[in-house]
Amino acid sequence: MVDILLIQPPMADYYQTAKRTLPYGLACMAAAARTKGFSVAILDAMATRKSRIITLPPALDHLLPFYGRADVSPMALFHDFRHFGYSLEHVGRQIKSSGAFLVGVSSLFTAYSHMALAVARTVKASLPGCTVVLGGHHPTALPEAVLAEPAVDLVIRGEGEEALPLLAEAICSGTSIEDVPGIGLRRPDGTLLLRAPARVRELDRMPAPAYDLVNRKFYQRHGRDSLVVTAGRGCPLACSYCSTGATSWMGFRKRAVASVLAEIRTASVGRRVGFIDFEDENLTMDRGWFLDLMAGMSEIFGDAPPELRAMNGLFPPSIDESIVQAMKIGGFTALNLSLGSADRDQLRRFRRPDVRKAFDRALQLGCREGLPAVGYIIVGAPDQDPLTSVDDLLFLARRPVLAGVSVFYPAPGSRDYQRCLDSGLLPETFGAMRATALPIDQRTSRTDSATLLRLGRMLNFIKARFADGLPLPRPAAVPAHIDPATDRRRVGTTLLAGFLDDGVIRGIDREGRVYRHHASAPLCRRFLDGLRAAPVSGF
Repeated sequence: MVDILLIQPPMADYYQTAKRTLPYGLACMAAAARTKGFSVAILDAMATRKSRIITLPPALDHLLPFYGRADVSPMALFHDFRHFGYSLEHVGRQIKSSGAFLVGVSSLFTAYSHMALAVARTVKASLPGCTVVLGGHHPTALPEAVLAEPAVDLVIRGEGEEALPLLAEAICSGTSIEDVPGIGLRRPDGTLLLRAPARVRELDRMPAPAYDLVNRKFYQRHGRDSLVVTAGRGCPLACSYCSTGATSWMGFRKRAVASVLAEIRTASVGRRVGFIDFEDENLTMDRGWFLDLMAGMSEIFGDAPPELRAMNGLFPPSIDESIVQAMKIGGFTALNLSLGSADRDQLRRFRRPDVRKAFDRALQLGCREGLPAVGYIIVGAPDQDPLTSVDDLLFLARRPVLAGVSVFYPAPGSRDYQRCLDSGLLPETFGAMRATALPIDQRTSRTDSATLLRLGRMLNFIKARFADGLPLPRPAAVPAHIDPATDRRRVGTTLLAGFLDDGVIRGIDREGRVYRHHASAPLCRRFLDGLRAAPVSGF
């Protein structure tokens, strides 16, 4: 029996990545609530390898031409739509046994908000007398939509470490909850009270995340623990597609290096840590701060550092020789570089600076230190020309970097979300507002976006061949059938030879039948012409 139960819901999508679902935010809120004397438990419905194929929601039927047929080639995208995590029935039993008076449900992403609401309904059915509160990016940006669900009593907008303990105290004391920072609720007359998003006043005074409440064994990699760290909040940039930039409620706040190191040290006591992901958008922007951080990491882990990553991307202009050298020594194994686009018109729409020169400089420095790199571009945004997205891929093709193709999705609270709303471009359901759903069908059509994803996979397959010392295969016609027992890389080579021959993207199903993917011929021709015009670089 506990006072407060915090839940990470299961999810439904084509894939999930366990290293991105560690419930760090819930662990931070749990630690804050404990400082006020409350007992807390975390129910992580994602901490299981269980998944099952489920029926594709009708709102995603437009994806059938792109993902409807299995493809077992190296250039495959998606096929099976799955429920990842524990069932709602299992979640309900755990909720009931907790006896909590306050249950918080995480709703980070709008595309998965329907599952958070399903968990809220399960909470009410299992513990009718408890208070159900939803928090995360989705309730922060769209509280009205969340409070339309009768099973949701309250929402917390903004940072839960600040609001959750105060909410629990108000419920226990019987005092009004209307003054709790970030609170959102339905008044008796049906109107809504929506407080401004809560912000932690002093980030450096936050307690260390309650990792003892996290199933750390599930999140291990190669037998060692994984950690997630946020060294600050927000971002000083104002990119049009982002909801947490300089113009957002979050602002930009950086923690002191000593605070970040203390958190990592606490989470590492008595554990073998093998992987740490810094979730910041701007980890290297303050050069002195970052160098101090890397020096402190060396003090903690010595000559055997864990693998470090900054998977949300690094801003190329912030990368210099000393930064890259410190990253290498500190445990970074790759550079995740945010390019956005190489097209100036698109960069203006994104409100991003042109970082091409800095990008090339970062690649040069990374190569010198033996750090491979991934360069991320965005495709499928409102008014984005798909042909220039092909040119972005070719920009990456000629450099020693893997291509990371991110399909645009409208993030509530961002400038581009409002633009999509005003232009009638938003998908009909929240569930379609995810990258895998190819949400925007406009100047870049869904067919274009799917084609760009496949061309990105093909480009990385080519680069992997070059890294192994293998040239491009000779253009050749593709047979109608390939033995399904054939080595996967040989299958990919055969399909690549076919593309070089006629510009057609093909897949192979589980029975070995070769088929044409639904793809844009003009984009394929542009890409193929680009491959012929200039050599491709490995990585």
